[in-house]
Amino acid sequence: QVQLVESGGGLVQAGGSLRLSCAASGSIVRINVMAWHRQAPGKQRELVANIISGGVTNYADSVKDRFTISRDNAKNTVYLQMNSLKPEDTAVYYCQVVVTTTRMLTLDAWGQGTQVTVSS
Repeated sequence: QVQLVESGGGLVQAGGSLRLSCAASGSIVRINVMAWHRQAPGKQRELVANIISGGVTNYADSVKDRFTISRDNAKNTVYLQMNSLKPEDTAVYYCQVVVTTTRMLTLDAWGQGTQVTVSS
């Protein structure tokens, strides 16, 4: 009922920037939460940043002042601007949304993941 399409991953040198996008579509009445998570090899998935319907944002300490999460409500899209990238930011990045559907159900949907690799 909810589809997510991620884009923007890739290979970048340390200190560089990337911008991830995630567009949600389907039977959506309201998007309550949009978030980015990441999972590095051999590590657990962790929350990178989220933004709730009121525009409040939260960030992992490791990315504060370097990453910025934003959303375009008209396009049901969430972005993650990543600056000053470090090799330790290398991971698969996953988009997550929590939505209210046209059937008034609350759904938690995840994207397929996009690889971000930062070379030293």
